[in-house]
Amino acid sequence: MLGASVGLSLVPFCKKAILLVVMMAVFGICTGILDTGSNVLILHLWRGEAAPHLQALHFTFALGAFLAPLLAKLAFGSAVPSENHMIADVSNHSELTLPPAADLEVIFGVPANKNLLWTYVVIGTYTLVMFSLFIVLFFQKIPNQEKAKEAAQKIRTAKYQSVLLGLLFIFFFFYVGAEVTYGSYVFSFATQHAGMSESQAAGLNSAFWGTFATCRGIAICFATCLQPGTMIVLSNVGSLLSSLLLVIFDKNHLCLWVATALYGASMATTFPSGVSWIEQYMTIKGKSAALFVIGAALGEMVIPVVVGSLQGKCPHLPGILYVSLGSAIATGVLFPIMYKLATAPLSSKIQESRKSEDQKALLSPSRFNDEDEDDYGEEGAEEEWNKVDFEMIEMTDTMRNSVIETSRKILRESPTEISSHLLSSDIPFTSSLVITGNSPVNPLPLDREKND
Repeated sequence: MLGASVGLSLVPFCKKAILLVVMMAVFGICTGILDTGSNVLILHLWRGEAAPHLQALHFTFALGAFLAPLLAKLAFGSAVPSENHMIADVSNHSELTLPPAADLEVIFGVPANKNLLWTYVVIGTYTLVMFSLFIVLFFQKIPNQEKAKEAAQKIRTAKYQSVLLGLLFIFFFFYVGAEVTYGSYVFSFATQHAGMSESQAAGLNSAFWGTFATCRGIAICFATCLQPGTMIVLSNVGSLLSSLLLVIFDKNHLCLWVATALYGASMATTFPSGVSWIEQYMTIKGKSAALFVIGAALGEMVIPVVVGSLQGKCPHLPGILYVSLGSAIATGVLFPIMYKLATAPLSSKIQESRKSEDQKALLSPSRFNDEDEDDYGEEGAEEEWNKVDFEMIEMTDTMRNSVIETSRKILRESPTEISSHLLSSDIPFTSSLVITGNSPVNPLPLDREKND
């Protein structure tokens, strides 16, 4: 945040092209780190409930991209004078006279256009304020969540993690590349290929980004009731349908408006839903998140360049629409493959490891209540619990997680409540968990028949 603030604030003061390149590179590196870190931070804080928070994060990105240029223009006016304005003022030699040669050697300097200066300073200052808030959060004491992290990591262990990350890299490469390419070139396409006026083309561009931002906002609510995979499938279907309509009816103005709005809405939720989806099957850390964020950044860099080159060589072809359709097909094919790999059954070795971890969790002395520790002491209580023999019988993941959660709730209760719960029929232990042996912490010994 600090690097982004400094880089933005110094951009309008740069008098040398090489210095401007350095400042923009600093800003780009910092925003890349923010892109990676913010997603990982949200996953770390909210874990299984991160989906709506990720949608909210990416909604604010879309909202800022849509509103910031409009607000800047309203507040400070046009940062760069138009060509007509310069022609009209041709008699005003003071504005058109080039500065002395000595001034060109100055590395830093205040720009002549004060609106340009204040635009960058305001955005840089805003980023600096956000930086100070993050500093406060940085020094807040975070409770120890190591055990919860390990348990969550064991539950979300996919068999083909490296392959999944590689495919997600390619998935985001096509998705983000298509998103940025269409948003960047739709104005030129509309004026040069579809025959729209500049005002109509600007409206078409606003329709794309407006529906994009709106649907990201709506997705915050839908993320609480829909699975990330479902949202990705809906987005892929919408992107494929809208891009196909754009290719078929590339010069029909009404179809362009409808299909562009649908395309923007369909593209809105894919990235945050993709991050939420992969978190269900593996624990995402900094390196993992960096991999697919790099894929997204490469798509943002490469695909627009390819489309620009194609448009220059073949201006009569709607290259932007072909790229959008190709990217929609690629993402539509990749996601079922990723889903199949993510849901592949684990090997027997991994299942055995997970079973062992679950047994340790159930026998953990941290689940002991204060009453038991008073009677036997901490070490004695741990020793007595370890005498209990737990036999985990193979079961489905859903039943297994239900059993573990119920067991943990029971172990928090008093010994009398434990016995009554174990003998009740409300516990979903159906042919799943067998507890054998007698423990001194239970006032009523359980025999094998009652266990069965």
